[in-house]
Amino acid sequence: MSFSSDEVNFLVYRYLQESGFQHSAYTFGIESHISQSNINGALVPPAALLSIIQKGLQYTEAEISIGEDGSERMIESLSLIDAVMPDVVASRQKEADRQKAKSETVDNNNAEENNKHPYSTSGSTEGSGEVDSNIEIPASKATVLRGHESEVFICAWNPTTDLLASGSGDSTARIWNMTDPSAAPNQLVLRHCIQKGGTEVPSNKDVTSLDWNCDGTLLATGSYDGFARIWTTEGRLASTLGQHKGPIFALKWNKRGNYILSAGVDKTTIIWDAASGQCTQQFAFHSAPALDVDWQSNTSFASCSTDQCIHVCRLGSDKPIKSFQGHTNEVNAIKWDPQGKLLASCSDDMTLKIWSMNQDTCVHDLQAHSKEIYTIKWSPTGPGTANPNMNLILASASFDSTVRLWDVERGICIHRLTKHTEPVYSVAFSPDGMLLASGSFDKCVHIWSTQTGQLVHSYKGTGGIFEVCWNSRGDKVGASASDGSVFVLDLRKM
Repeated sequence: MSFSSDEVNFLVYRYLQESGFQHSAYTFGIESHISQSNINGALVPPAALLSIIQKGLQYTEAEISIGEDGSERMIESLSLIDAVMPDVVASRQKEADRQKAKSETVDNNNAEENNKHPYSTSGSTEGSGEVDSNIEIPASKATVLRGHESEVFICAWNPTTDLLASGSGDSTARIWNMTDPSAAPNQLVLRHCIQKGGTEVPSNKDVTSLDWNCDGTLLATGSYDGFARIWTTEGRLASTLGQHKGPIFALKWNKRGNYILSAGVDKTTIIWDAASGQCTQQFAFHSAPALDVDWQSNTSFASCSTDQCIHVCRLGSDKPIKSFQGHTNEVNAIKWDPQGKLLASCSDDMTLKIWSMNQDTCVHDLQAHSKEIYTIKWSPTGPGTANPNMNLILASASFDSTVRLWDVERGICIHRLTKHTEPVYSVAFSPDGMLLASGSFDKCVHIWSTQTGQLVHSYKGTGGIFEVCWNSRGDKVGASASDGSVFVLDLRKM
């Protein structure tokens, strides 16, 4: 068996992407010259590095557990670090030999009990994250959409019709038509190509972000190839926006639909004129990659960065109108509340902060998660929304495998949702604010009551979940996964 350093570097690069460390993956990719290798990333399956490491670990365990005479010794599972330490492996092998000799001197019935396989499923299931079978969504209510050739990082429903868009590491976005429940869903493939030698070739770069405009007539996508693109619902490329010098991490339409906002690794944010595809204004206030953006109004927005800073900017202004500092690590996501009065931010520093334009320090510093907080969402409730009689809630999703729901007015956690067993990458509120969907790398989509915090529906897919989203009527949940699958859960009559 032989392998090159390019192959190892690519697998590490892909692992960083799949683990959610997009900016770290980009930096590693640049320094290791991934783009100069001839590896076709679309052909490499998800979790390839973990798979090959697991096989290596199993081989080492097999070496220890199989004696020279072919007999099997029962051993405890090796940790990854133990497996690469020769002294530990040798001592485990000697211990296995001693145990084998000891077991041969006892009664066969006792020996069977003493040598119970280390992977035995007997014992307590407390903390396993298992859910009541009564709330599991049956396979008949799930439509699995296959076509992507790599992990699917993001998905979003059209705001006016049941078209589901998805973006993948295979350098395509796709539009899935789910409007006719009796027909097999068809897909439009939006290939992200670049000019090379006078011809268009696939960019071989991930599609990292996508967003529909307010009336659902256009889809914008952002890619690791540094370009933003605008597409029609028929899959036609309407415009290519090329001003960023490096990957685009986030992209949003404003409510009016005349501007698109993007954030990139080049440390800048850009407002684009959607009609002309031209850069209207570029903002270069961050000192490190910009990770997320969110519109406050049709002409003002906030941006966050790995530089730990948050800036609020306005079209036509040559400096930020407000800057917030207080996080002690990368700021992963920011979201304005429905009225544009409060700004929520979450960080690798494990805190969630609430900011107001009326003061420089945060209104609330919410510290409860025990690992990085990956994303946040406001509920579509409270003053100025379609659900004005319900309280405003903020949801946070963390690598500590939990979701928390917060009463922001009081600055307290009202529900801790704990059924997931792996990092939670995405949360989304139903349009009426009564339900919250969460997606985790444990392959599960859970749907919770926002009023009681109880789990009401659950579905286990075939890959780690990167994104969950609701359609405009609130009767379908879309999800995208690390194994290239996209699926739709039909909650009608459930």
